[in-house]
Amino acid sequence: MNAPKAKKIDQLLEIHNDQRNDPYFWMNERENPEVIQYLEAENAYTDFVMKETEDLQNDLYEEMKARYKKDDESLPYFFNGYWYIVKYEAGKEYPIFARKFQTLESAEEILLDVNILAEGEAFFETGSMSVSVNNDIMAYSTDNVGRRIYKIYFKNLKTGEIYPDIIENATGKAVWANDNEHVFYIRKDESLRAFQIYRHKLGTDSTDDVLIFHEEDETFDVGIFKTKSLEYIFIATSSTNEDEMRFIPSNDVFADWKIIQERTEDLEYSVEHYQDDFYIITNADDSTNFKIVKTKVENPSIENWEDFIPHRENVLLEGFEIFNDYFVIEERETGLLQIKIIESKTGDSHYLPFSDPTYTAFIGTNLEFDTEKLRFGYTSLTKPASTFEYDMKEKTTTLLKEQEVLGGKFHKENYISERIWATARDGKQVPISLVYHKDTPKSANTPLLLYGYGSYGHTVDASFSSTRLSLLDRGYIFAIAHIRGGEYLGREWYEDGKMLQKKNTFFDFIDAAKHLIAENYTSPKHLYAMGGSAGGLLVGAVMNYNPELFNGIVAQVPFVDVVSTMLDDTIPLTTGEYDEWGNPNEKEYYNYMKSYSPYDNIEAKNYPNILITTGFHDSQVQYWEPAKWTAKLRDLKTDNNILIFKTDMSSGHGGASGRFESLKEIALEYAFLFKIEGLKN
Repeated sequence: MNAPKAKKIDQLLEIHNDQRNDPYFWMNERENPEVIQYLEAENAYTDFVMKETEDLQNDLYEEMKARYKKDDESLPYFFNGYWYIVKYEAGKEYPIFARKFQTLESAEEILLDVNILAEGEAFFETGSMSVSVNNDIMAYSTDNVGRRIYKIYFKNLKTGEIYPDIIENATGKAVWANDNEHVFYIRKDESLRAFQIYRHKLGTDSTDDVLIFHEEDETFDVGIFKTKSLEYIFIATSSTNEDEMRFIPSNDVFADWKIIQERTEDLEYSVEHYQDDFYIITNADDSTNFKIVKTKVENPSIENWEDFIPHRENVLLEGFEIFNDYFVIEERETGLLQIKIIESKTGDSHYLPFSDPTYTAFIGTNLEFDTEKLRFGYTSLTKPASTFEYDMKEKTTTLLKEQEVLGGKFHKENYISERIWATARDGKQVPISLVYHKDTPKSANTPLLLYGYGSYGHTVDASFSSTRLSLLDRGYIFAIAHIRGGEYLGREWYEDGKMLQKKNTFFDFIDAAKHLIAENYTSPKHLYAMGGSAGGLLVGAVMNYNPELFNGIVAQVPFVDVVSTMLDDTIPLTTGEYDEWGNPNEKEYYNYMKSYSPYDNIEAKNYPNILITTGFHDSQVQYWEPAKWTAKLRDLKTDNNILIFKTDMSSGHGGASGRFESLKEIALEYAFLFKIEGLKN
């Protein structure tokens, strides 16, 4: 079978006296039969190229699936008189949500069996669930397309009745007022931006819902939440660099909304409540790595903010949890997350002890104020995800639940993790986390998969993956490059990898790859790169700059047509991301984006082997970006390496729904890597 050859229709795009010709622009016509035909032809070609790996893909799928406990359930948590549990039953793809009154010995009450709701659906996802304060009514949301547009339903938990109230075109989240009859929710505009807050009264038609707030600035979106104390409901309005929060008492849905602090350029903050005070994490007063302030509820504006946890130059504050007698903070220093316990009365503090060279730790679900017990999570590249309970008074730790890895082959001591540092071209030290089987040698013949993201300040921490064992047990090294654009080394690490410094993200990844080669972990013949979404942009740009460094690239739902997407304000997320990438309507940003955009910089030269994936209903990165990228690569590349493109016609940005269905996507990716590496099983 010959590779598909997409037709070309010249489309001249001009701005700033600069003209681009995009011959595949027509692919953004979602309803065009020729678009569907092209995507299906690419799928057929992928199946053809990967035909010899079908048995391997199936083996990988079964191998990865076998590591999961089929009848698993979450660690119960107690809230408002009930223990809440999420269960999975053997042979079923979707979760079952349940609760028990007061004690875990009580009879189980099924709140929602998603397996029943998902029957007959090619894609199905629950958004969120929220139970009224009197515990009688549950709001839940579903999406059966993958565009992350949810419908909200209401269920009477006493009778099982589904109310006729249906709210459409929502983000899925519903926040109950304390009167048990009103909920607040968020609607999306045509570009899927969360832009309006509505109030719904149970038992009324959603067309009668009251518009509470409308965010008109297209660079902002809105969120809504209730404080841990349950005393206040907040509307959070945010752009990349600015926040504005307003609140009412949960007991009075008709109260006037009060603003904490009006939006101010580059001022970020988020709020929690305890007793008479609001606690706020913020970058005010040039607190680049954030600080925590407190202020009285009755007068919370910025001039009344008092430092509670001061800013520190080398420590990034990421979050906090309030208890009656303790204050707990998440902080990141030299890339590693730490949990600090502060005794409120004495001010004495200590850290939880973590020993792995690279790991992830985080504050878990803690819904009570009056307790000395802290739940926290921990995982590393060699240790499965675990939830612990820490007695803050006695300083003792109890393991509550550890992710089970079935199959009998996994033993922690068989795997080694380490963290090394690569010197980037501007002298910055870039951390790299690695994991490999103890029997895997470091050599020029060792296959290594290098993963990266590097955008939005999102940090890819070192965490365990049971599916990744299928790589490690076959002699692969897995590495994460903690590149600029994330916040691994603090807020400045993010700021130095965005806007007009975005190329630092790509160069850090390239220089990390070169360091791994120089240190004899691998060689270009055995080095592979993987990234998804903005990480797809990363690997797309990297392979334009240095295609010779990699034998293969896996680009998952890649954001690769940067200029055209950021010029189209009808596309979801575009206007809200000007503070991340820049606004190409301004010439300086246009020229900079154009200089690195993967789609705009494809050349007639050799490229690595490439696997590209997308979802037809993707709301974050539209399917036509990877489709156009594939077509242009096919037209211009001068090598005979593999280029395949797979579209899931029934899913969105997050891939297939269901507990195990997504494993088939991973099996395809691994089979691709094994095929080009020459591994047969």
